Amino acid sequence: MPVVTSGISQGQSGKGVGLGLALVSAVAFGGSGVAAKPLIEAGLDPLHVVWLRVTGAALVMLPLAVRHRALLRRRPLLLAGFGLLAVAGVQACYFAALSRIPVGVALLIEYLAPALVLGWVRLVQRRPVTRAAALGVVLAAAGLACVVEVWSGLRFDVLGLLLALGAACCQVGYFVLSDQGGDAGDEAPDPLGVVAYGLLVGAVVLTVVARPWGMDWSVLSHSARMNGTAVPAAVLLVWIVLVATVLAYVTGVLSVRRLSPQVAGVVACLEAVIATVLAWVLLGEHLSAPQVAGGAVVLLGAFIAQSSAPARTAGEVVAGGAADRELSARGTTV
Repeated sequence: MPVVTSGISQGQSGKGVGLGLALVSAVAFGGSGVAAKPLIEAGLDPLHVVWLRVTGAALVMLPLAVRHRALLRRRPLLLAGFGLLAVAGVQACYFAALSRIPVGVALLIEYLAPALVLGWVRLVQRRPVTRAAALGVVLAAAGLACVVEVWSGLRFDVLGLLLALGAACCQVGYFVLSDQGGDAGDEAPDPLGVVAYGLLVGAVVLTVVARPWGMDWSVLSHSARMNGTAVPAAVLLVWIVLVATVLAYVTGVLSVRRLSPQVAGVVACLEAVIATVLAWVLLGEHLSAPQVAGGAVVLLGAFIAQSSAPARTAGEVVAGGAADRELSARGTTV
């Protein structure tokens, strides 16, 4: 009995740390849009902002990539997938959407991803999903309809909405790939190495797509306007690189490893709330009452969908952190 009690205590502690890391990641990611949009409005192309963000972060993480170079041989597909989806895909789609629709709307659409993770669990991993989880997905879809105000004939830019949905699909890859190998104990790929190489792969891909040699570099030497206030563009870029990318990805991947894609997805939904509030305060972006209500329903639906995911069975619990990753919610499955 003492051994069991100790294991439960360690599991609770590990889960607490995981939730803390997930919160830090949500806050860090949530500040990316409000820092990037002034740069875009100052004259930088959205893809160029993404390239600066990812390439700068890749250079910061380069020493860790060298340290974990064995990952190139052991897990090349994981590194490539993380770079293409979790880094290049998410960032390119999100920032492109950001140039066409408000920050809060872009993030609320992107954060349909936690609900989409359930589809992956049910259809690909062949694991049961509760009826409450299905209800959460329906609520999220209904909330999204309010966010885009479908009754007004899609007043928002349709391409912007599609780009935000593309970011949501790539975000699914972020949660799923962050969890890969997390239950392999000592053989698990180091999360810092995965992030470092993911950023390097993303930087290479974005270099081809964004073609930064045509970028207006002079924008970075001037100020950008944040709701009428002049802010040095270089300061905004440093924030985007160090906080909204390096810190956000490292804490995010670590949180998924300690929790699970489903649980981490619940906390990650707070990013949309944080970004919407920051955009309201710092950028002066005001959403209508139906949009605010719809956003709340999206978050509620995603929360219900994720928190009602069935717990792992005893046979799926593994050494080295499985107690941290077990979900407690149970329900009727579909």
